[in-house]
Amino acid sequence: MNKKAVVVFSGGQDSTTCLFWALKNFDEVIAVTFNYNQRHKLEIECAKNIAKELNVEHHVLDMELLNQLAPNALTRNDIEITKGEDGELPSTFVEGRNLLFLSFAGVLAKVKGAKHIITGVCETDFSGYPDCRDVFIKSLNVTLNLAMNYDFVIHTPLMWIDKAETWKMADEFGKLDFIRKKTLTCYNGIIGDGCGECPSCILRKNGLNKYLKSKDAFK
Repeated sequence: MNKKAVVVFSGGQDSTTCLFWALKNFDEVIAVTFNYNQRHKLEIECAKNIAKELNVEHHVLDMELLNQLAPNALTRNDIEITKGEDGELPSTFVEGRNLLFLSFAGVLAKVKGAKHIITGVCETDFSGYPDCRDVFIKSLNVTLNLAMNYDFVIHTPLMWIDKAETWKMADEFGKLDFIRKKTLTCYNGIIGDGCGECPSCILRKNGLNKYLKSKDAFK
């Protein structure tokens, strides 16, 4: 059985939790981070630091073309970060991001002899992003296999859990404080608990509070 995996790794809460999940479930783990000149570019440094601390092979791929193609709140400083309303996508949705990231992760995985790809997408807390849906992941899994004639398996450990359960998973790995202090989820580029105001920080904070409250209830 192939026990080598590639983790799509941003240095944020979800992908870092997935990195620990991969380290628990696979013999060899490689992390890949994408530089698309994102607004919160400090996440790349976070990813580098975490990978180095965990002694994980790490690759940073240049994807700045995505920045040119997809103007949005994560690729432009002059676009306001807003939630989607009345069926509209949030201003933080980057067109084609997960499609491209997973495709390039697949190329890297094949070159490295890995058949497993891990991503932290989640349909429960997916913020309205269509490329975080389970149906998209399953479809892309088939497409990648056909395109490269290779038996990839895309794993989504967080797909059906909410942020509170993601914090619980981190805690079960003994890594809750690590993820809370060393990851960057904030759209404004603030490590740890973040700015506390952007949609990503609010989702993260609410999930943490919900988990800690439920944990205290069982003491």
